[in-house]
Parts: sequence; C-alpha cells; structure tokens
Amino acid sequence: MKAKAFYLLLCLAGLSAACSSSEDGPESRPAFKLESITIGEAADQAAFTDVSPDATIGLRFSDAVDESTLRANILLTTGNDKVEYSYALPTPQQVNIVPTEKLKNSTTYKLVVNPGIKSASGTLLESGRTCTLETGIDNTDKFDRIPTEDLLTQVQKQTFGYFWDFGHEHCGMARERSTSGNTVTTGGTGFGVMAILAAAERGFVSRVEALQRIQRIVTFLDEECTSYHGAFSHWINGATGDTQPFSQQDNGADLVETAFLFQGLLTARAYFDGADTGEAKLRDDITRLWEAIEWTWFQKDGGNALYWHWSPDYGWAMNLPVRGWNEGLIVYVLAASSPTHPIGREVYEQGWANGGAIRNGQSYYGITLPLGSEKGGPLFFTHYSFLGLCPEGLQDQYADYWEQNRNHTLINYNHCVENPNGFAGYGPSCWGLTASDGNEGYSAWSPTNDHGVIAPTAALSAFPYTPEESTAALEYFYYKLGDKLWQEYGFVDAFNLGAEWYDDQYLAIDQGPIIVMIENYRTKLLWDLFMNIPEIQAGLKKLGFTSPYLS
Repeated sequence: MKAKAFYLLLCLAGLSAACSSSEDGPESRPAFKLESITIGEAADQAAFTDVSPDATIGLRFSDAVDESTLRANILLTTGNDKVEYSYALPTPQQVNIVPTEKLKNSTTYKLVVNPGIKSASGTLLESGRTCTLETGIDNTDKFDRIPTEDLLTQVQKQTFGYFWDFGHEHCGMARERSTSGNTVTTGGTGFGVMAILAAAERGFVSRVEALQRIQRIVTFLDEECTSYHGAFSHWINGATGDTQPFSQQDNGADLVETAFLFQGLLTARAYFDGADTGEAKLRDDITRLWEAIEWTWFQKDGGNALYWHWSPDYGWAMNLPVRGWNEGLIVYVLAASSPTHPIGREVYEQGWANGGAIRNGQSYYGITLPLGSEKGGPLFFTHYSFLGLCPEGLQDQYADYWEQNRNHTLINYNHCVENPNGFAGYGPSCWGLTASDGNEGYSAWSPTNDHGVIAPTAALSAFPYTPEESTAALEYFYYKLGDKLWQEYGFVDAFNLGAEWYDDQYLAIDQGPIIVMIENYRTKLLWDLFMNIPEIQAGLKKLGFTSPYLS
C-alpha cells in the first residue's frame, strides 16, 4: 500500500513538473532576439559609416515588443553626451529610433541595446548589442555641376568681390577682414592688387577701372600714410592713413607686410605698360615708393639679417629677424633687387638661410622636404612669396623651390588623408591646413598644430602644385559643403566639421592667394609679369638663383 502511494506521489510530481515546464520553463517559449539593426540600406554592422545626419535607426525583433521597456534600454550617445530620441513601432516587432535633433556631421555615435527589453509576453531579450554610427555629411550637390574651368572662373570672380566691392571706400586698400571697419592691411592689399590684375585680364573689370583703383591705393600710400624708412605698417586706418598698431610695440614698419605690398605693386607696374598718361603716372609713382624703401636700414646696424619690425617709439624692441623657412623669402628677393638700398648676398645666406640651417631633408609619408620645420608647417609658406615669385625651375644652393612647395603641399595633404588625430571629415577631398580662423580662434594650423580646422585657401591656392588634389577639394567645398561655405565673397575663411563650425568671415590674406594662384595655375599671368621685371632678375642672380626666366 505504501509502495502504491509513493508511486502515485511520484506521478503527481512529474505531472506538476511537466505542467510547470510547459507554462514557465525556457523550453516552452522561443528565444526573444534582436534580429537586425538597419540604418539606411546598411544592416547588422559593428560600425555603420557615412550615416546620414537625419538617419532613422531601425530595430527588428523576433516577437512583439513590450514598449514600456524600450526607453530605459536603448541608449544613443556621442562621447559623454546622451542623444535624445523618439521612437515609433510601425509593427509590433519593429522599433524605429529617430534622434530628436539631426545628428552632427562627421561625428561618431554609439548605439547600445541592453537585454532589459522584454517581449509583449514578458520574455527578456536573449542578448544586447552595441554598434557605432559615423555620420558623414549631406552628400547631395548644393549647386548644379558645371565644367571645372567654369567653376575656377566663378571662384576667382566671386572671391575678387572682396577686394573690389569691399575694398575701403576712401583708399581702395583691402580691409584686414570682413569685420575690420576702417582697418586696412598692407600685405593683403598687395595680394589684392595682384587679384585686380587677374580680374582685369579676365574681364571682371576693365583695364581702366583696374588702373584707377590701383592708382587710388598708391596715391593714398604716397600722400596720406606714414612710412618708416620707406616701409609701411602692418595695419593702416583706411580713412585717415594713420598707423593702426598691430600690437603695442608693433606700431611702425613691418618689412614683411611691405614686401607683400610691393610684390603686388611691382607686378602692377609691369602690367600697366601702356604709353598713355595714366599708366605712365602709375609706373612712376610705384617706382618712387619702391626706391624709397631703405632695405639696408632693416639690417639693424649693418648686421647680416633683415629685421621684421621697427618702431619710432620702441626701436628694435620686437627684435625679430626674418629667418627661413617661412613666408618671408620675398623680403630678401626684393631687398636684393632694390636699385637704391640693396642688401648683399651674405645677408641672404646668414640671415634668411641661417648659414644653411634652413635645410630639412627629412622624409614624411615617403616625401622628402628640402627646407623648413617638421612636416613643413602651414601651407601659406608655399603661397605668399610665390604669388609673383615663380617656383618652376627656381633653384639656389639650398633647394629646388618647385620641389619644396609641391612636397610641402603633398605632406600637408597626406597628413589630412591619414588623419592621425581622427578629426571629422578629413580625407582626399577635404584637406588643407594653414593660418586661418578656427572655432578656437586664429592660428597657424599645420600637421603639428592640427585642431580639425580646414581652410579652403590652403588647397585652392595650391592649384599649381597639386591640381588633381586641389580640384577634388574645390568640388567638395563647393558642391557638397557649398550651403555652408560659399557666400558673398567666395568661400568663408575656414570650417571644422567635427565642431559643426563654419566661419562667417573672410580674410584678405587668405582670399587673395586663391585668385592669384589659380590664375598662375591657369595662365602664369602674375608669375610672368613679376619674374620679367629687370630689378627682380638682377636680385635673383645676385642671390645665386637660377630660373628659366633668367637669361
């Protein structure tokens, strides 16, 4: 009897266990799974790339979802910041995640789906999942496609407006930047003068209009501005001609800015070669101002270097010799070319070349850099002195200057392609580090001072050196980013895609080289004018240069 009772208890226990397994055990229900994550046309990737900033994230589950468990278990973040989102369930098994605000361009996000999500029947998600989303930009074209030559012309013409329409109404000189009021810039005006010549040649303005504007600039310099041993200050009040201090002690001569100015004015003197009274007067006025510059005074008591600044109040207190490698080669070329106050070759060799210490010779990205600092520095070193000074075939004992400038540019390009700092947007079509504005302020950006800031002038002014790479950048800036970058006077000064920062200003020293170097790439107009000036040819020969332009 006891045996039968025990057997009955075992049967009842077994039946109870079977019922329990059928109703509550793991074998009674299929696993609840996250079957797919879809963004656009891509699905189930550990890292989604080139994600549209307005993308919807689709999550498909194997069963209907308990909506109340979603919010706490789906996280979208960037860095340490939580991204707010809304969601919708177009079907019981599909959850669409929509960020409340568009995602930032060229930014990395992290999506985490935790296993705390339940099915409608109460089953926990079998496992969670994590993936990254790397946004791109809105890759639709912002403007209709046109031939590259037409686009180059359009860029030159619209950028030229900065110097023509926005030039100071009294003196005609270029404002330092688009927010500068009466502050005009000496070096930027030199670049602007060369831009006016390119504009006249292309018919953006007439030859007579160009002559009149440059004459107004020269007359202002001659009659209203203070010069210091023939040199001009960095900044000038465009309404009065008074020196506008660049800093407390920098309230007098700036030899480098003066050199940039006269690189432009001498090129204008060569361009306006007509016999009529107006063109003859401009040539005479420029020659008089050119011959008045006391280059040897800036040797600072006869030393073997030229000095950047001199102040009537502080003398040589700035104490900055012009030494290479940087933007200052044109200073020594002009100083050696002066018909009235020329420097000797030893000043170039000891001052500029620093006894040969100017050399680099290291290789970066497999590219040898003849001169300069690590990875070359900012790209304006390859632009400012070479608006008139043609580097093609230009050589001296220190370098082949075409190799120098092209290699420097390619190193800058390859740094942006490699993007060792992981900055947003960098690549073969988005490159170029030089001195410009930035979201953290103005700086001379370079491979060794890279904060994610790209300046259009860097790649566009490099057209002679890297036409294919520069064309790719031009098309990207214009067609893909044009709604942010292309404004009244061409491309704004700079941008940082990761910070979603786009400048709203223009700088004369960045706008000018775009026009001039594109023209040199297309026709060599400014190079031909400047390099055929007799004084320049004599100065280059004195310093030991060879060039196809030198007979």
